[in-house]
Amino acid sequence: MQKNKLVAPVLKWVGGKRQLVEIFLELIPKNINSYCEPFLGGGALFFSLQPKTAYVNDINENLMLVYNVIRDDVEKLIEELSTFKNESEFFYSVRDWDRNPEKYNSLSEIKRAARIIYLNKTCYNGLYRVNNAGEFNSPFGSYRNPNIVNAPVLRAVSKYFNSAQIFFTSTDYAEILAEIPKKTFVYLDPPYDPISSTSNFTGYSKGGFTHEDQIRLKECCDCLTEKKIKFMLSNSKTDFILDLYSAYNITTVQAKRSINSVGTGRGNVEEVVVRNYE
Repeated sequence: MQKNKLVAPVLKWVGGKRQLVEIFLELIPKNINSYCEPFLGGGALFFSLQPKTAYVNDINENLMLVYNVIRDDVEKLIEELSTFKNESEFFYSVRDWDRNPEKYNSLSEIKRAARIIYLNKTCYNGLYRVNNAGEFNSPFGSYRNPNIVNAPVLRAVSKYFNSAQIFFTSTDYAEILAEIPKKTFVYLDPPYDPISSTSNFTGYSKGGFTHEDQIRLKECCDCLTEKKIKFMLSNSKTDFILDLYSAYNITTVQAKRSINSVGTGRGNVEEVVVRNYE
């Protein structure tokens, strides 16, 4: 299947990998047909590869709703997005939709998906963040001309979704990893081990990702290795992660962090890429 250059991430996501895709392409196996990404987020590598068969998952149900709507109702989504305004008062009224769960759940999937895209394009620094109640709480970004309706990309992504065999889920990553078929390549991009107190961002979903969660993920990686399923994993270059994956092939890469609640937390940082193959 020929790749379409317009197929690209539709959302800016914490820990997004657009800047590292070219490096990753040098590290992953060639000729991938079956692909799995259990922590999808913005999906930069997924959209770059455009595999024929893919198992993509994210615990954030609103995110996966966006992808499902792009696949099934892209024209209605574009029409709905065109009604959203880049104005502070309008932004906060839309942001507050989820303060009334009953009313929010009665909205159409198209309207809820459009809301996520709109908030992502117009909120401060593209930071998708929810509070402990699961309510979106990033402030207005005051951007002069955000690209709220990127119709060419939305249509291209929709066309790709409908021309390939893509399985969308929103569940625990371990369930996905336990059932993927052999010869599937797995890319894991979990919430990172924090390198400082200000970098510990897990607000894209309720709850967090602790050291115990990192250990559980590593045990899943061990199971993949036992099944001879190749995986690649991204994480922070911390002593904890280096020790946890010491038995694996570790490559250090330079990444530029552009989303952080503290300005000094942005800039070049070292990350690791872990693989169970050469």
